[in-house]
Amino acid sequence: MKKFDIVRKRKWFFLVSLILAVAGVIAMLTMGLNLGTDFKAGTRVQAQVGSGFSHAEVAKVFDDLGLKEANITSAGNQGEVAVVRLAQKITPDQEAKLKKALKDKYPNALDPEIVSVDPEVAREMSTKALWALIAASVGIIVYMAIRFEYRFALSGVISLLQVVLLVVSIFALFQIEIDLPFIAAILTIVGYSIHDTIVIFDRIREKMKFAKLKTKSELEDLVNESLWETMNRSINTIVTVVFAAGALWLLGGQAIRNFSLALLIGLVIGGMSSILIASQLWVTWRAKSLKEAK
Repeated sequence: MKKFDIVRKRKWFFLVSLILAVAGVIAMLTMGLNLGTDFKAGTRVQAQVGSGFSHAEVAKVFDDLGLKEANITSAGNQGEVAVVRLAQKITPDQEAKLKKALKDKYPNALDPEIVSVDPEVAREMSTKALWALIAASVGIIVYMAIRFEYRFALSGVISLLQVVLLVVSIFALFQIEIDLPFIAAILTIVGYSIHDTIVIFDRIREKMKFAKLKTKSELEDLVNESLWETMNRSINTIVTVVFAAGALWLLGGQAIRNFSLALLIGLVIGGMSSILIASQLWVTWRAKSLKEAK
């Protein structure tokens, strides 16, 4: 049975990838990112007040304490958790009064979880998160350039950046909160995706040792064979981790829901990108060197 020629369809994959990337950038520019308290100064209050609560009632509790412009959303399996974001950092006195007011309004409510972040801390968090992503990318480039060659390194990193862009774009499109666990999910996605990419690249490199390539067509055949030889392993890895991430998303608590969702989306996109983008970029650049040598 003849297998689908992935490599020779790479222009279509590049086109789809470009369209998604542009759409993602537009989504981020027009809708913006829903940054959590970790990256934006202010206070986040998470109170389990009971299902069927009214946003207006919760807002009145905050307004009576002088805490204006409260952004309120529902969370929890049955919408029993009120998540309130304030642009200001509340004082210990306000925090004590808020706990009492919520308890008076909702006698069965648990003590709310209140997290406040100073502007300086928020800026520091944002800077460290950015540097973490930059350090991971640089480390991957150096490692892959030493183990393979610079074309493999650049192909792998471009593929990873596309994965990160698409995950962030999806969160921007649906206005899902981006917090520190989200950054942890992104770094985890980077690790899994580059691992899968390296397996494919390693198979290509092994075949290149014994191949005497003279034409672009021969190179494309070699890479296509490598992709199909590693396909079962790539799919099994993705499916296994997706099951774990899906279980976390469905059964995990509210604190890790965004983390598991980002992981779930990113692992699927990352696996597809390793197969359809990373190796195809390498083929395109390597084919040019064949022409030059000829």
